Amino acid sequence: MNTRHDMRNLGMSILLLIVVGCTTTSHAPTDLPLRASSADGSEIHYGVRGKGDLTLVFIHCWTCNHAFWNRQVEYFERDYRVVWLDLAGHGESGSQRTQYTMRGFGEDVAAVVNAIGAERVILVGHSMGGPVAVEAAELLGDRVIGIVGVDTFYTDFEYPRDEAKIAEFVKPFENNFTGTSQYLVRSMFTAHADPETIDWVVSQFSGDRRDMGVSAMYEIFRWNADNVPAILQRNAARLRNINGAPTGKETAHDPSVTLIPQVGHFVAQAKPDAFNQALEHIIVDDLARH
Repeated sequence: MNTRHDMRNLGMSILLLIVVGCTTTSHAPTDLPLRASSADGSEIHYGVRGKGDLTLVFIHCWTCNHAFWNRQVEYFERDYRVVWLDLAGHGESGSQRTQYTMRGFGEDVAAVVNAIGAERVILVGHSMGGPVAVEAAELLGDRVIGIVGVDTFYTDFEYPRDEAKIAEFVKPFENNFTGTSQYLVRSMFTAHADPETIDWVVSQFSGDRRDMGVSAMYEIFRWNADNVPAILQRNAARLRNINGAPTGKETAHDPSVTLIPQVGHFVAQAKPDAFNQALEHIIVDDLARH
């Protein structure tokens, strides 16, 4: 018996198993950072978790990043393919642009959806992510079976409607971007919110990206001033909404709206369990049936 020869064969067999194992799992869902190229060449940082024929794409809000959806990614990856991303100029994504329009951000999302070859998609967008989701849906067409706006459409917030009013609103951010942004964010929570959650959300804002933040804020307001009535009507069949109800006494402004009581603007972060249940209901009992 040649012990050395047997050990050598055993070693080769183990190595072969490792190699085969690596190659056969190379297409498995991954949370490793991936890159897609947007229409203007900006590199978009994204990741994929879970599997299934239905893909959920989570789109963050103004000056935020993909980590805002951590609790949702963890929850929904059990039943669906889940995609997170950083829009251009946010998080770990690059940027080739100086003007941050909702259409440009929509192209970022479309680039990721195209990169993974998704055919049945639900886009979930918080705040600015709502307009971004709509723009992405316009680009992706029938592949998007649903859009879920999170505290973005049918809210009580009154957007400025002309350039002078928009400039007046944005001016404090131009003068003191970090301080004004942090004040704004803290004001969007109710007294019921966990202080640690508030501090975490504030810490995640891109306070050092003034030019991007100011440009995007101008464009959010312009988009809402120009598009909302027609956009909502055009997408009514596939648009659903989950909004915060700070006092718990608010009433929904549209049948498409689900209200989460005792929560402000950051619905998914302040009340992740209630939000996840509401979103799951919308997916399972409504949009996924289309």
